[in-house]
Amino acid sequence: MSTASALARAHPWPRWARGLFELVLVVGLWVLYSLARLLADTNMAPALRRADELVDIEGLIGIQWEVPLNRLFTDYKVIGLLGSYWYASLHYIVTAAVLIWLWRLGADRYGPARRALVIGTLLGLMAYISLPTAPPRFIGGYVDVLSLHAADGWWGGDASAPRGLGGLTNELAAFPSLHAGWSLWVALALQIYASRKWVRVLGWLYALGTAIVIVGTGNHWVIDAIVGWMVIAAGWAAAEALGRIQISRLVRRILRSEPAPYLAAAEVDGDDEHEDHEDVGHHLVESEQ
Repeated sequence: MSTASALARAHPWPRWARGLFELVLVVGLWVLYSLARLLADTNMAPALRRADELVDIEGLIGIQWEVPLNRLFTDYKVIGLLGSYWYASLHYIVTAAVLIWLWRLGADRYGPARRALVIGTLLGLMAYISLPTAPPRFIGGYVDVLSLHAADGWWGGDASAPRGLGGLTNELAAFPSLHAGWSLWVALALQIYASRKWVRVLGWLYALGTAIVIVGTGNHWVIDAIVGWMVIAAGWAAAEALGRIQISRLVRRILRSEPAPYLAAAEVDGDDEHEDHEDVGHHLVESEQ
């Protein structure tokens, strides 16, 4: 893209240093993600009430699909086992792989996409802290599919946390679903930057498959997936807006007391207009003479 060379000049650090910085940034985001989940209220009673409210909303709009999907993942062992591995693994592996791919494409692709992921994730974390919500597996009539297949994987009975580390996760971080949100981020990144159609299609299938898996395994409500998509969509929109505003240039302009572009343009137009009036007056004087 045309901005690649400009962005390269804007970053004097060597590529390995920028890569290390980005790695620290992504790991820091993951730590913040984990801490926010741990800082959320773990009181079960309000979380269960909030889950009931979400189910009521789903009933109003006709998207109560949790029971048939959960039954599908429970009745068929292969589907349940594959869904458990999908839920416990791909959330991190696919997102990291796409981030690395975007990094290799260049800063003009990686920067806006990473910004969108960070903004959408922060929106999700704010909801985790302010609106702890119980997942379906805490409600009678739903099966915890990952717990059902814990002996066949590395996770224990506490969500998708590795066996023995269940105390490090917040099991009430259901609304919204960042599993669904991050999968949509992957689909949008591939849609925007991938040149091959089959890769873009694969991205959308991954997002749809993730939504089915998180509901079918009993870890999220349907509305969790929808709102997870919404926060990531908001993240992409905000990232695009920030790119157009160019915050860093705006801050430098304020610190240097430079006029805004539109003011400078207005001043130039005003000077041009003044010069035009002088030219007209001069021609009138000559004509009278």
